[in-house]
Amino acid sequence: MTATNLHAVGMTAFPESPFGAFERITLEATPLAVIRHEGIRIGDLRDAFDTGYSAITAQFAAGALVPVGPALAIYHGDPIDVFDLELGFPVEAAPTAPIDTATGAQIIGAALPTGNATATTHLGPYDGLGAAWAALVERTSAAGLSSRSILIDVYVSDPGAAAGELRTDLILPVT
Repeated sequence: MTATNLHAVGMTAFPESPFGAFERITLEATPLAVIRHEGIRIGDLRDAFDTGYSAITAQFAAGALVPVGPALAIYHGDPIDVFDLELGFPVEAAPTAPIDTATGAQIIGAALPTGNATATTHLGPYDGLGAAWAALVERTSAAGLSSRSILIDVYVSDPGAAAGELRTDLILPVT
């Protein structure tokens, strides 16, 4: 990602401070380690998040992967309906072969979508993400930009933080 308020974390750039209500950014190729879920619904997210992030962080503890940024979720399609989801982290080097986990899922190498995007930051509880996404989509459309049907949540703060201290950056790749 490039924007005026970015700093480097390992090999990946992430915002040093929250995005404003609407910013245009450029996404750069960033190696990821993810667990991919195909054809899931919003009701499946809690279990997918809990098991997926735990499986990947276990690989950090084992030394198989080296994180270089915060957790993220990449939604492909309409998250209100059935969609595909990649849960993971930016890593120093994406896995070149699938890594089996204790849950039966596989961690695979992927990359952050590249190109133009819009972004905003949501500060507060996760239950406010829907409204924050709606506002970003509306501002993006008003700017004459079209979504690529990919939504990216970057969980900048630890999920154990107090609800009022949670920071989630929302990134919408556009054409």
